[in-house]
Amino acid sequence: MKDFTPFEQSLGIVFTDKSLIQRAFTHRSFINENPRSGLEHNERFEFLGDAVIELIVTDYLFRNFPTHNEGDLTAYRSALVNAVIMGEVATVLNMNDFLLLSKGESKDTGRARQTILANTYESFVGGLYLDQGYEPCKKFIIDTLIPRLEEILKMKSWKDAKSQVQEEAQERLGLTPSYRVVAESGPDHDKYFTIGVFFGEQKIAEGKGKSKQEAQQTAALAALEKKGWL
Repeated sequence: MKDFTPFEQSLGIVFTDKSLIQRAFTHRSFINENPRSGLEHNERFEFLGDAVIELIVTDYLFRNFPTHNEGDLTAYRSALVNAVIMGEVATVLNMNDFLLLSKGESKDTGRARQTILANTYESFVGGLYLDQGYEPCKKFIIDTLIPRLEEILKMKSWKDAKSQVQEEAQERLGLTPSYRVVAESGPDHDKYFTIGVFFGEQKIAEGKGKSKQEAQQTAALAALEKKGWL
């Protein structure tokens, strides 16, 4: 079993059941490459963690922004709970150092790795929830993810990214962006979409998400960053 003690010490979180943190960091590609390892991949934990994160962030926003309407709160949550932000947070937490990946996946350091890291953040929360319940998950998310909200509000990056891309592209370039599905993965009940944003036939950026809408927003945000339009 991999030693997660340094990671636990860095967070001040110690798992009672070490198999849960092991599974949280085990990517499907590792299982495919090591079918006799006796381990299970983290996708069920990711499913659980996604729901826990959404509840905790929703509760935080509801309580801390009492005068804001549900539309604004939904936009804040979408800007915070997405693959880009969670991937960045996972990187800061050094989750990458503890991932169990196939040799092929281990070599990828680009956007695909960021997506894996975002998923690992979710699966870690799922494992923590199973090991210790709601309150430690709440503390972990408030300590690690919620601080990114200040920057989101300051930069107004919670605004609908697709609308921003459309406005900027029409004003600057005289064209309307389009969005196309580049790839799909996962079973029907747990699809993961990769969507590209195109200016004409030129693909500007890609985004990933658990729905086409989320992937489009992530792609639009990536396009804004690439073009320097934020």
